[in-house]
Amino acid sequence: MAENKPAVVCVFCGSNPGKEPDHLEAARSLAQEFHKHNVQLVYGGGTIGLMGEIAKTLVSLSGPESVHGFIPRALVKRAKKAGNSTDATDSAGKAAERLVKDDVLDEDKIPASEYGMTTIVEDMHTRKRLMAEKVMEGGPGSGFVSLAGGFGTIEEIMEMTTWNQLSIHKNGLVLLNIRGYWDGLLAWVCTAVEEGFINAQNASILAEVRDPKDVWPRLLEYQVSSARMQLNWG
Repeated sequence: MAENKPAVVCVFCGSNPGKEPDHLEAARSLAQEFHKHNVQLVYGGGTIGLMGEIAKTLVSLSGPESVHGFIPRALVKRAKKAGNSTDATDSAGKAAERLVKDDVLDEDKIPASEYGMTTIVEDMHTRKRLMAEKVMEGGPGSGFVSLAGGFGTIEEIMEMTTWNQLSIHKNGLVLLNIRGYWDGLLAWVCTAVEEGFINAQNASILAEVRDPKDVWPRLLEYQVSSARMQLNWG
């Protein structure tokens, strides 16, 4: 029964730390809240930026079994041999989200570490699907949370918002709006309602809080919109 399972929360966030320390502090504080409430974290498997910070903090408090990352093989970079730099940035300027030993990329799993358990997948679609499945299998309060991030972060939280509207899942979605980072997105939702592209009731599918301490209560009290599309996905 789902009621007997621990909650699983997927956190979308940047693989950069951002310029303002408030974002890193929010990642750490959210991990502390997850520890208090026995929440398991699912995330994108990176070890840098906000991704690495929330994973590392929760593992330090709750152990490696509390965190499960899913990362595409293309975003894992082999660590250079001793004596050479382990800079994660390649010549194209795209930072790898994780550095591993030479032999790890031949396996599907990265050994448990200070960042928890990690599964290597082949593409972004598989990464997102598996993270979503973990959440949907979790106990009460399971859902999706977004910290600050870039193109990938906004795409991930909006896809899960769309899936909620389409009745693919009924889990809560929360924007942790630090320093007003998501104000522009929330303003767009209001504009879309005013212009008739989003049902007014469905605007509540994507919730907002401004303090990490409010994330867990918001997920627990989350109510699905009565205006969602009533579709059967089998």
